[in-house]
Amino acid sequence: MPSPFTGELISFVSENRTLDAYLVRPAVQREAQPGMLVIHEIFGLNDDIKAIAERMARAGYVALAVDLFSNQNRAVCMARMLGGVFLNSLEHQGVRDTRAALGTLAALPGVDASRLGAIGFCLGGSLALALACTDDRVKAVAPYYGFNPRPLEAVRRACPVVGSYPGKDPTTKQGLALERALSAADIPHDIQLYPQAKHSFANVGSNFDAVASTDAWNRVMAFFDEHVLDAAD
Repeated sequence: MPSPFTGELISFVSENRTLDAYLVRPAVQREAQPGMLVIHEIFGLNDDIKAIAERMARAGYVALAVDLFSNQNRAVCMARMLGGVFLNSLEHQGVRDTRAALGTLAALPGVDASRLGAIGFCLGGSLALALACTDDRVKAVAPYYGFNPRPLEAVRRACPVVGSYPGKDPTTKQGLALERALSAADIPHDIQLYPQAKHSFANVGSNFDAVASTDAWNRVMAFFDEHVLDAAD
């Protein structure tokens, strides 16, 4: 049976540095398909994140899973990235690299630059939220157990957000605060807390929760269908 997607490794430039990414396209390619940026957690671009990009391609999105740690000392890069998330959450190197990745996705042949979304996990969830507040090219984002931008008032200029948070994790309060801020700003959103889930519940590993992960994925895809797939030009 033919594969429902095609995948390849590509490279792009961000501020004179070369970053790698995994590009996945639906098997049936059309002239203008929506694009989805997939942003990894602290473990980098691993097989789990690549599989998420492939799921997006099966759903009809051209997916780009960026490797923010590529061609760099991983430990040093992780430390700088986490420092940026907490000290300069809207304008650190990771945010700039994420915007460069979005620009690369938007410029790809066959991608409709007016229909772009982003999904991220932990570190990637934090970056997805920063992207939502700093780049109006993105129509909706899906943070999983990420940290909010500082100041939180930045979400007043965010695009629609569908967030998924575990109940047994420090990011629980992040999700609750984000829901309040988005409601106050009248930003379309769907923030769900899974009381029994732990950190990284949607990623392969010891904390994987099949029930919470399935429900979160279904919510995310429905939200993306409304705000990205069906986005007006």
